[in-house]
Amino acid sequence: MTFKTGPVILLTLTFATAASALEPDEILVVSNRDIADSGRVARYYCKKRRVPDQNTLILSLGADLDQTIRREAYEKLLAEPIRRRLLSHEPLGKIRCLLTTYGVPIRVTGRGPLPEKQDSRRELSELAEQERRRIKQLEQEGPADSAQRRQHSRRLAQLQLEMDCIDGKQTSASVDSELSLVLFDDYELFRWQPNLLRNDAMGLRFRTLMVSRLDGPDCGIAMGLVDKAIAAEETGLKGIAYIDSRGIVRKDAYGHFDKSLRDLATLTQSQTRLSVREERTAQLFGPGSCPRTALYCGWYSLKKYIDAFDFVDGAIGYHIASFEAADLRDPNSSQWCASMLRDGVTATLGAAAEPYLHSFPQPKEFFMELYKGNCLVEAYYRTKPFNSWQLLLVGDPLYRPFKKDPEAK
Repeated sequence: MTFKTGPVILLTLTFATAASALEPDEILVVSNRDIADSGRVARYYCKKRRVPDQNTLILSLGADLDQTIRREAYEKLLAEPIRRRLLSHEPLGKIRCLLTTYGVPIRVTGRGPLPEKQDSRRELSELAEQERRRIKQLEQEGPADSAQRRQHSRRLAQLQLEMDCIDGKQTSASVDSELSLVLFDDYELFRWQPNLLRNDAMGLRFRTLMVSRLDGPDCGIAMGLVDKAIAAEETGLKGIAYIDSRGIVRKDAYGHFDKSLRDLATLTQSQTRLSVREERTAQLFGPGSCPRTALYCGWYSLKKYIDAFDFVDGAIGYHIASFEAADLRDPNSSQWCASMLRDGVTATLGAAAEPYLHSFPQPKEFFMELYKGNCLVEAYYRTKPFNSWQLLLVGDPLYRPFKKDPEAK
């Protein structure tokens, strides 16, 4: 697929989208024709948020409540119809956000090997074997130049990365993250692509679409996300912010993220009047220890939810760990996203597969965008590093938890 935009359209779209908050008529709601509950969620959202009836796209995606769609089917049944819709309706560029609903697949599989590059693959494999032999030889020779060993190890890692790309490894993604790039020219399907909306306060990267999802262990939970968001906007989000860091002070990625969590606690105290409670040790908040939870952000306890929280309407839960949105619709899942949705959270985000730590939004940056009054999906896309990768956002994209908060400073 190739999509090209002329300079006149580019100029028009740039000025049309710059520095404007997301509006209901800029959302396209996508549902699955073959699952009745998917349409129910879509119609409910349009009614509650006054999204125009014409801003819906009903696609036939299969009657099974599958969470995964194969890459070929994704392109044919989902991406291409969305692309046609966006390119055939005027004004071009009006839609800035897609909202996928319960019944729309969550994950898209990888693309498979590249047949035309198999000769290159064999050459790379031979070079990689040479590097392995050289590293082994250096180890057998005893104490040698560690810089030399590192050089060969880096070269081996680079060769392996190139082979993985040809083999089609690490080319799966969350459907929503892939849909962010549905209007782009052909791009490499390997690992991730930079999110051009990150730190783009003027909204100039018009081709990147923001994407959110109304989903969860059942249809009722998905629709309830809208009700709870609206209720919190009417009264202002009230309750307690629970921040779970671990006191890591190392100067590496883990130390950096842990500091971001501690900074988030300070920012929450200075930017809102929510009470803040912190857990700064290796322990997590214990079961039943977090009443009136308005915000939660923390990490560890991989795929093992701790039932600590009594979520208020409008609560946002962000758990930084791999795979926590892999089984989003499983009512018995112990993963954090599904479990928090089951327990009453209003919005959450997580990964459908291994994303690596650097793929997550920085906690202090993500929540600070919300504290500024931005809506949920804007805060997410202004702080998430990548698209065509593993993260997804669950919640009403228009939800502004602090827009009308009478206690906000």
